[in-house]
Amino acid sequence: MLVALAANLVIAVAKAVGGLAAHSPALLSEAAHSVADSVNEVFLLAALRRSRRPADRRHPFGYGKERFFWSLLAAVGIFVMGGCFSFYQGVEALRNGAEEELEGYVAGLVVLAFALLAEGTSLARALYQAHRQGGLGDGGLRDPALRTVVAEDGTAVLGVTLALAGMALHMVTGQVVYEAAASLAIGALLVYVAYRLGREARDQLIGEAADPEAADRIRELLCAQPEIDSVEALFTMKTGLESALVAARVDLVPGLDSEEVEEVAVRIKRAVGEAVPEAEQIFLDITDRAAQEGRQSPAATGERGGA
Repeated sequence: MLVALAANLVIAVAKAVGGLAAHSPALLSEAAHSVADSVNEVFLLAALRRSRRPADRRHPFGYGKERFFWSLLAAVGIFVMGGCFSFYQGVEALRNGAEEELEGYVAGLVVLAFALLAEGTSLARALYQAHRQGGLGDGGLRDPALRTVVAEDGTAVLGVTLALAGMALHMVTGQVVYEAAASLAIGALLVYVAYRLGREARDQLIGEAADPEAADRIRELLCAQPEIDSVEALFTMKTGLESALVAARVDLVPGLDSEEVEEVAVRIKRAVGEAVPEAEQIFLDITDRAAQEGRQSPAATGERGGA
Protein backbone atom coordinates (compact mmCIF):
# COMPACT_ATOMS: atom_id res chain seq x y z
CA MET A 1 0.00 0.00 0.00
CA LEU A 2 2.78 2.45 0.91
CA VAL A 3 4.66 1.49 -2.26
CA ALA A 4 1.60 2.27 -4.35
CA LEU A 5 1.11 5.63 -2.60
CA ALA A 6 4.74 6.69 -3.07
CA ALA A 7 4.67 5.66 -6.73
CA ASN A 8 1.45 7.57 -7.38
CA LEU A 9 2.76 10.76 -5.75
CA VAL A 10 5.96 10.75 -7.79
CA ILE A 11 4.11 9.95 -10.99
CA ALA A 12 1.45 12.60 -10.36
CA VAL A 13 4.08 15.33 -10.01
CA ALA A 14 5.96 14.17 -13.12
CA LYS A 15 2.80 13.98 -15.22
CA ALA A 16 1.53 17.37 -14.03
CA VAL A 17 4.83 19.12 -14.79
CA GLY A 18 5.16 17.37 -18.13
CA GLY A 19 1.54 18.05 -19.04
CA LEU A 20 1.78 21.75 -18.27
CA ALA A 21 5.08 22.08 -20.12
CA ALA A 22 3.86 20.16 -23.16
CA HIS A 23 0.26 21.45 -23.16
CA SER A 24 -0.83 17.84 -23.53
CA PRO A 25 -4.48 16.96 -22.69
CA ALA A 26 -3.70 13.24 -22.49
CA LEU A 27 -0.81 13.82 -20.10
CA LEU A 28 -2.88 16.18 -17.94
CA SER A 29 -5.65 13.57 -17.84
CA GLU A 30 -3.13 11.05 -16.60
CA ALA A 31 -1.90 13.58 -14.02
CA ALA A 32 -5.45 13.88 -12.68
CA HIS A 33 -5.65 10.09 -12.66
CA SER A 34 -2.51 9.83 -10.53
CA VAL A 35 -3.72 12.55 -8.14
CA ALA A 36 -6.97 10.62 -7.69
CA ASP A 37 -5.02 7.44 -7.05
CA SER A 38 -2.86 9.20 -4.43
CA VAL A 39 -5.87 10.54 -2.54
CA ASN A 40 -7.50 7.13 -2.70
CA GLU A 41 -4.40 5.46 -1.28
CA VAL A 42 -4.67 7.80 1.71
CA PHE A 43 -8.32 6.73 2.12
CA LEU A 44 -7.35 3.08 2.03
CA LEU A 45 -4.55 3.53 4.56
CA ALA A 46 -7.10 5.12 6.88
CA ALA A 47 -9.40 2.14 6.26
CA LEU A 48 -6.69 -0.34 7.23
CA ARG A 49 -5.94 1.50 10.48
CA ARG A 50 -9.51 2.22 11.55
CA SER A 51 -10.91 -1.23 10.70
CA ARG A 52 -8.54 -2.88 13.17
CA ARG A 53 -10.08 -1.16 16.20
CA PRO A 54 -11.66 -3.61 18.66
CA ALA A 55 -15.39 -3.82 19.24
CA ASP A 56 -16.82 -1.47 21.85
CA ARG A 57 -20.17 -0.63 23.40
CA ARG A 58 -21.19 1.64 20.55
CA HIS A 59 -20.07 -0.80 17.83
CA PRO A 60 -20.49 -4.27 19.33
CA PHE A 61 -19.70 -5.99 16.03
CA GLY A 62 -16.44 -4.11 15.58
CA TYR A 63 -15.21 -1.70 12.92
CA GLY A 64 -14.54 -4.14 10.08
CA LYS A 65 -16.92 -2.32 7.72
CA GLU A 66 -14.67 0.75 7.84
CA ARG A 67 -12.79 -0.81 4.92
CA PHE A 68 -15.96 -0.91 2.85
CA PHE A 69 -16.82 2.73 3.64
CA TRP A 70 -13.39 4.06 2.69
CA SER A 71 -13.39 1.92 -0.44
CA LEU A 72 -16.64 3.64 -1.44
CA LEU A 73 -15.01 7.05 -0.93
CA ALA A 74 -12.09 5.90 -3.06
CA ALA A 75 -14.48 4.97 -5.85
CA VAL A 76 -16.10 8.42 -5.68
CA GLY A 77 -12.63 10.00 -5.80
CA ILE A 78 -11.71 8.05 -8.94
CA PHE A 79 -14.91 9.20 -10.63
CA VAL A 80 -14.75 12.89 -9.67
CA MET A 81 -11.02 13.64 -9.78
CA GLY A 82 -10.01 11.24 -12.51
CA GLY A 83 -12.92 10.52 -14.82
CA CYS A 84 -14.59 13.93 -14.93
CA PHE A 85 -11.32 15.84 -15.37
CA SER A 86 -10.24 13.49 -18.18
CA PHE A 87 -13.53 14.09 -19.99
CA TYR A 88 -13.01 17.84 -19.57
CA GLN A 89 -9.51 17.66 -21.04
CA GLY A 90 -10.70 15.63 -24.02
CA VAL A 91 -13.58 17.98 -24.83
CA GLU A 92 -11.37 21.07 -24.46
CA ALA A 93 -8.77 19.56 -26.78
CA LEU A 94 -11.42 18.92 -29.42
CA ARG A 95 -12.76 22.47 -29.08
CA ASN A 96 -9.53 24.45 -28.87
CA GLY A 97 -6.78 22.12 -30.11
CA ALA A 98 -3.36 21.74 -28.48
CA GLU A 99 -0.16 23.73 -28.99
CA GLU A 100 2.51 21.08 -28.57
CA GLU A 101 5.94 21.39 -30.09
CA LEU A 102 8.53 18.68 -30.70
CA GLU A 103 10.16 19.32 -27.32
CA GLY A 104 6.76 18.93 -25.66
CA TYR A 105 6.12 15.62 -27.36
CA VAL A 106 9.52 14.28 -26.35
CA ALA A 107 9.14 15.41 -22.74
CA GLY A 108 5.63 13.96 -22.50
CA LEU A 109 6.62 10.62 -23.96
CA VAL A 110 9.60 10.37 -21.57
CA VAL A 111 7.35 11.10 -18.59
CA LEU A 112 4.80 8.53 -19.73
CA ALA A 113 7.50 5.90 -20.28
CA PHE A 114 8.73 6.50 -16.72
CA ALA A 115 5.15 6.34 -15.45
CA LEU A 116 4.54 3.07 -17.28
CA LEU A 117 7.60 1.54 -15.61
CA ALA A 118 6.58 2.75 -12.14
CA GLU A 119 2.92 1.79 -12.52
CA GLY A 120 3.88 -1.60 -13.88
CA THR A 121 6.12 -2.22 -10.87
CA SER A 122 3.35 -1.23 -8.46
CA LEU A 123 0.86 -3.47 -10.29
CA ALA A 124 3.28 -6.39 -10.17
CA ARG A 125 3.63 -5.99 -6.39
CA ALA A 126 -0.14 -5.83 -5.91
CA LEU A 127 -0.68 -8.92 -8.08
CA TYR A 128 2.01 -10.77 -6.13
CA GLN A 129 0.27 -9.90 -2.86
CA ALA A 130 -3.07 -11.05 -4.28
CA HIS A 131 -1.42 -14.29 -5.43
CA ARG A 132 -0.11 -14.91 -1.91
CA GLN A 133 -3.65 -14.45 -0.55
CA GLY A 134 -5.24 -16.92 -2.95
CA GLY A 135 -4.90 -15.68 -6.51
CA LEU A 136 -6.97 -13.30 -8.62
CA GLY A 137 -10.26 -15.03 -7.86
CA ASP A 138 -12.53 -14.28 -4.91
CA GLY A 139 -9.99 -15.71 -2.47
CA GLY A 140 -7.13 -13.36 -3.29
CA LEU A 141 -9.22 -10.22 -3.79
CA ARG A 142 -11.56 -10.37 -0.79
CA ASP A 143 -9.74 -7.40 0.75
CA PRO A 144 -11.43 -4.29 -0.69
CA ALA A 145 -8.25 -2.26 -0.13
CA LEU A 146 -6.11 -4.70 -2.12
CA ARG A 147 -8.84 -5.03 -4.74
CA THR A 148 -8.89 -1.24 -5.17
CA VAL A 149 -5.08 -1.10 -5.46
CA VAL A 150 -5.08 -3.80 -8.16
CA ALA A 151 -7.88 -1.99 -10.02
CA GLU A 152 -6.12 1.37 -9.75
CA ASP A 153 -2.74 0.06 -10.87
CA GLY A 154 -4.21 -1.96 -13.71
CA THR A 155 -6.21 1.07 -14.84
CA ALA A 156 -3.10 3.24 -14.53
CA VAL A 157 -1.07 0.95 -16.81
CA LEU A 158 -3.87 0.91 -19.38
CA GLY A 159 -4.35 4.68 -19.06
CA VAL A 160 -0.66 5.40 -19.60
CA THR A 161 -0.69 3.13 -22.64
CA LEU A 162 -3.66 5.05 -24.07
CA ALA A 163 -1.92 8.38 -23.41
CA LEU A 164 1.28 7.14 -25.08
CA ALA A 165 -0.68 6.05 -28.14
CA GLY A 166 -2.59 9.33 -28.30
CA MET A 167 0.52 11.49 -28.02
CA ALA A 168 2.45 9.39 -30.54
CA LEU A 169 -0.35 9.57 -33.11
CA HIS A 170 -0.71 13.32 -32.51
CA MET A 171 3.02 13.76 -33.08
CA VAL A 172 3.01 11.69 -36.28
CA THR A 173 -0.20 13.04 -37.86
CA GLY A 174 -0.47 16.50 -36.33
CA GLN A 175 -4.14 15.76 -35.50
CA VAL A 176 -5.12 16.57 -31.92
CA VAL A 177 -8.17 14.33 -32.22
CA TYR A 178 -6.05 11.28 -31.32
CA GLU A 179 -4.89 12.80 -28.06
CA ALA A 180 -8.39 14.06 -27.28
CA ALA A 181 -9.74 10.57 -27.93
CA ALA A 182 -7.12 9.17 -25.55
CA SER A 183 -8.29 11.57 -22.81
CA LEU A 184 -11.93 10.59 -23.36
CA ALA A 185 -10.99 6.90 -23.29
CA ILE A 186 -9.10 7.39 -20.03
CA GLY A 187 -12.13 9.16 -18.57
CA ALA A 188 -14.46 6.34 -19.62
CA LEU A 189 -12.08 3.77 -18.15
CA LEU A 190 -11.93 5.58 -14.81
CA VAL A 191 -15.71 5.98 -14.61
CA TYR A 192 -16.16 2.25 -15.27
CA VAL A 193 -13.64 1.28 -12.58
CA ALA A 194 -15.24 3.71 -10.12
CA TYR A 195 -18.66 2.20 -10.83
CA ARG A 196 -17.44 -1.35 -10.24
CA LEU A 197 -15.62 -0.49 -7.01
CA GLY A 198 -18.52 1.60 -5.75
CA ARG A 199 -21.04 -1.17 -6.45
CA GLU A 200 -18.95 -3.73 -4.56
CA ALA A 201 -18.48 -1.40 -1.59
CA ARG A 202 -22.23 -0.66 -1.54
CA ASP A 203 -23.10 -4.36 -1.43
CA GLN A 204 -20.76 -4.89 1.50
CA LEU A 205 -21.97 -1.84 3.40
CA ILE A 206 -25.66 -2.72 3.23
CA GLY A 207 -25.07 -6.23 4.56
CA GLU A 208 -23.62 -8.70 2.08
CA ALA A 209 -23.91 -12.37 2.96
CA ALA A 210 -20.83 -14.42 3.74
CA ASP A 211 -19.21 -16.45 0.99
CA PRO A 212 -21.54 -19.18 -0.32
CA GLU A 213 -18.91 -21.82 0.46
CA ALA A 214 -18.82 -20.77 4.11
CA ALA A 215 -22.63 -20.75 4.34
CA ASP A 216 -22.77 -24.22 2.79
CA ARG A 217 -20.22 -25.53 5.29
CA ILE A 218 -22.26 -24.11 8.17
CA ARG A 219 -25.51 -25.62 6.89
CA GLU A 220 -23.89 -29.02 6.33
CA LEU A 221 -22.40 -28.96 9.81
CA LEU A 222 -25.74 -28.05 11.39
CA CYS A 223 -27.61 -30.73 9.46
CA ALA A 224 -25.04 -33.32 10.53
CA GLN A 225 -25.73 -32.75 14.24
CA PRO A 226 -27.82 -35.63 15.67
CA GLU A 227 -29.73 -33.26 17.99
CA ILE A 228 -30.92 -31.04 15.11
CA ASP A 229 -34.03 -32.27 13.35
CA SER A 230 -33.99 -29.53 10.68
CA VAL A 231 -32.44 -26.17 9.86
CA GLU A 232 -35.36 -23.80 9.41
CA ALA A 233 -33.31 -20.74 8.39
CA LEU A 234 -29.67 -19.67 8.11
CA PHE A 235 -28.55 -16.05 7.80
CA THR A 236 -25.01 -14.72 7.39
CA MET A 237 -23.60 -11.21 7.03
CA LYS A 238 -20.07 -9.94 6.61
CA THR A 239 -19.08 -7.61 9.44
CA GLY A 240 -15.53 -7.14 8.18
CA LEU A 241 -12.88 -8.58 5.90
CA GLU A 242 -12.28 -11.65 8.08
CA SER A 243 -15.40 -11.64 10.24
CA ALA A 244 -19.04 -12.59 9.80
CA LEU A 245 -22.25 -12.90 11.79
CA VAL A 246 -24.15 -16.19 11.68
CA ALA A 247 -27.77 -16.61 12.82
CA ALA A 248 -29.53 -19.97 12.51
CA ARG A 249 -33.05 -21.09 13.40
CA VAL A 250 -32.95 -24.81 14.12
CA ASP A 251 -35.53 -27.37 15.19
CA LEU A 252 -34.20 -29.89 17.73
CA VAL A 253 -35.30 -33.46 18.05
CA PRO A 254 -37.97 -33.96 20.74
CA GLY A 255 -37.18 -35.14 24.21
CA LEU A 256 -34.30 -32.82 25.18
CA ASP A 257 -34.55 -31.01 28.50
CA SER A 258 -33.31 -27.43 29.06
CA GLU A 259 -29.88 -28.51 30.33
CA GLU A 260 -29.31 -30.72 27.30
CA VAL A 261 -30.40 -27.90 24.99
CA GLU A 262 -27.83 -25.60 26.55
CA GLU A 263 -25.05 -28.16 26.20
CA VAL A 264 -26.00 -28.86 22.59
CA ALA A 265 -26.07 -25.15 21.73
CA VAL A 266 -22.61 -24.57 23.21
CA ARG A 267 -21.15 -27.56 21.35
CA ILE A 268 -22.75 -26.65 18.03
CA LYS A 269 -21.55 -23.04 18.21
CA ARG A 270 -18.05 -24.19 19.04
CA ALA A 271 -18.09 -26.59 16.08
CA VAL A 272 -19.29 -23.85 13.72
CA GLY A 273 -16.58 -21.50 14.95
CA GLU A 274 -13.89 -24.12 14.36
CA ALA A 275 -15.18 -25.00 10.88
CA VAL A 276 -15.62 -21.35 9.80
CA PRO A 277 -13.08 -19.15 11.65
CA GLU A 278 -14.55 -15.91 10.26
CA ALA A 279 -17.83 -16.62 12.10
CA GLU A 280 -17.07 -14.42 15.10
CA GLN A 281 -20.69 -13.99 16.26
CA ILE A 282 -22.94 -17.04 16.21
CA PHE A 283 -26.60 -17.00 17.30
CA LEU A 284 -28.88 -20.01 17.53
CA ASP A 285 -32.65 -19.80 17.75
CA ILE A 286 -34.11 -23.06 19.09
CA THR A 287 -37.62 -23.68 17.74
CA ASP A 288 -38.45 -27.07 19.27
CA ARG A 289 -41.55 -26.69 21.43
CA ALA A 290 -40.24 -29.10 23.99
CA ALA A 291 -37.23 -26.85 24.49
CA GLN A 292 -38.95 -23.51 25.12
CA GLU A 293 -37.07 -23.12 28.39
CA GLY A 294 -33.79 -23.74 26.63
CA ARG A 295 -34.49 -20.97 24.12
CA GLN A 296 -33.90 -18.40 26.82
CA SER A 297 -30.62 -19.91 28.07
CA PRO A 298 -27.38 -17.94 27.63
CA ALA A 299 -25.97 -20.65 25.38
CA ALA A 300 -28.84 -20.43 22.91
CA THR A 301 -28.23 -16.78 22.10
CA GLY A 302 -24.97 -14.91 22.18
CA GLU A 303 -21.42 -15.02 20.91
CA ARG A 304 -19.37 -18.05 20.05
CA GLY A 305 -18.50 -20.21 22.99
CA GLY A 306 -21.71 -19.71 24.95
CA ALA A 307 -22.12 -18.35 28.43
